[in-house]
Order: sequence, then C-alpha cells, then structure tokens
Amino acid sequence: MPTTELKTDIDQLCINTIRTLSVDAIQKANSGHPGLPLGMAPTAYVLWTRFLRHNPKNPHWFNRDRFVLSGGHGSMLIYSLLHLTGYESVTMDEIKNFRQFESKTPGHPENHITTGVEVTTGPLGAGSSNAVGLAIAEKHLAARYNKDDAKIVDNQVYAIVSDGDLQEGVSGEASSLAGHLKLGNLTFFWDDNSITIDGSTELSFTENVLQRYEAYGWHTQTVINGNDLEEIENAIREAQKVTDKPSIIAVKTIIGFGLPKQGTSKAHSDAPGVDAVKEMKRNLNWDENAEFYVPDEVYAKYREAIPNGEKLENEWNEILKTYTEKYGVEFLDLINKTFPENWESALPSFEGVEAK
Repeated sequence: MPTTELKTDIDQLCINTIRTLSVDAIQKANSGHPGLPLGMAPTAYVLWTRFLRHNPKNPHWFNRDRFVLSGGHGSMLIYSLLHLTGYESVTMDEIKNFRQFESKTPGHPENHITTGVEVTTGPLGAGSSNAVGLAIAEKHLAARYNKDDAKIVDNQVYAIVSDGDLQEGVSGEASSLAGHLKLGNLTFFWDDNSITIDGSTELSFTENVLQRYEAYGWHTQTVINGNDLEEIENAIREAQKVTDKPSIIAVKTIIGFGLPKQGTSKAHSDAPGVDAVKEMKRNLNWDENAEFYVPDEVYAKYREAIPNGEKLENEWNEILKTYTEKYGVEFLDLINKTFPENWESALPSFEGVEAK
C-alpha cells in the first residue's frame, strides 16, 4: 500500500499530528469517521497555518475568516485544529472525550456547544449552504459599511465539502446563487476521494462536478495530489486572485490515508481497530504506542496563530477606531447587537387604524 514519504520536517509532523489525534480519539470512542480527517489533513494544515485569519484568544473577533466543515462527520479534523491552534474550548481532555455525553466534542460539530465552530454541520449540504450565507452576509456588510479609506469588513469564507454535500439539492441551489452573486470571498475545498460510504463514486455520482460549478459561475481548479502542500497553497493563492467569482478546488485525496483500508469505503467510518491504528502510525513514521501525543514543536508551530491573530485583531481595532470617529457608531451598534436610543420612533405607527 502507498504510504506518506517519511519526512521529518515540521509541516509533515504537524499534518500527521492531526491524523494521529483523529484516529486516537475515534478509536477511544469506538465510533467516528476517520476517512475525511486523514485525507484532508494537509489541506486543512495549509489553510489554517498560512491563510486563515483568526484569533484563538478571541474566537468572536468580528472580521475573522469563517471556516465551515461541511462534511461534519469528519469532526475530529476541526477539533484537532481548534485544540492545536489554542482554542480554550477544545482541551486535550475534550479530545479524549470525543463523542461522549456532555463533551464539547460531539460526533458532529455544533456551534452552540464548541466555541470556534462557526456552523453546526452534519446533514449533508447544510454546511456548504451556510457558507454561502456567510459569504453573502460579508458582502452585504462590506457594501453597506466599508469606505474608500476604511475597509472594516473583508473576511473570507472557506468550507471543506464532501461528495455527499455536492450531491445534495440544497448545496446546488446555494452554489448557483453564489455564482450569480459573484461571491469572490468564498472558497470550497472538495474532498475529491472518489469514495462514498457504499463504495466508489462511480456507483452513484458520475457527473462532471467542476463543469457544473463552471456553469454556476464559479472559478474551478484541481489539486492532483492532496498531500502536496505547495500545490495546495498555489491553488488557494490562485483562488484569492479571482475576486468576482466564488472558487471550488477539487482536492484529490486518499480517504483514510495511512490506514490499511485507505482508499476504500471501509475507511470512511467506524473505529479502525487497535492493530490498524498501530499500522497507520508506522506508515506515518510515528510511535505506534504513543496515544494522544503532540510534539512540543507541533504545538509551537500551530500556536503561532495566537500572536498572529492578536496582531491582526489589534490592527483591525485601530482601523475600526478611526472609522468610528469619522463615520459614527452604527456599525459598532450592529456588531454589539445594541439598539440606539429612541429606536422605536423609527417604527410606523398604526394608532387609530382599525383591523379589517
């Protein structure tokens, strides 16, 4: 079976930490979906460490980029990322309590339970459609409040979508609208692994997805090797150059990468088994007996997000301060969900009007 190159560089170490944390949690819970986290770990790593603008110490920073894991069944991917980058909501204990009652790491991500999860996902097509909605909201706010000398709303929306997401009617309708509205702030990463829970996508899903998205008005690309970090990064940079179309990047991945049953429907869901987990770790040049292990240098790399995010937010706060002094507090009232004094006076009065 093909295995990853036995790299020792920090990038590969960080990627494999996502993979090993994911399978350790799934195996401990004896339940879960290892396929997506193992296959999409490189894409997620590149996005979260090189592009995503966020502040783990203030997950509610208004101008943060939004990340949606539409394939919510692969929830250990986002939980690993939240933990590694320093979100207080996902401790190592929560990773170990994956899928347990009252944990902050339920089987599918829920935004009212886990701080850092933007959208509750699981039902296929829901996350991708919510991502379109987030992108619309950003464009609306930017059009209403941005000024030539002050851009206070300019975040990006990223979503990892699965084959199942793209089969859903609701995702097609939302994607069509996104193309019509020219949402250049939206990027989908399609986990194009050619596998469904039943077997090959050839059994049920043979359309040319990228041609369909071109017809919707999207910019389309393909990453041939989902383990090639440079190819992934270049695709994201190309997507960001296109500001008048949403983008979809088909990332060719191997579902359940590293597992004995990688590349098959057997790698989609369920705990792999103790022996399979050990074999996967050997394939990744990892200590097969180390469980829930994060090397110090991996924490250090991921947690660069904290000072980077604080710097981004501080810079934005300075822009916002100048903006508010010049253009008033309406935008602040909006994001703080406060009403101005005497707001009721703006409502129409129906006094003396008889119902008919």
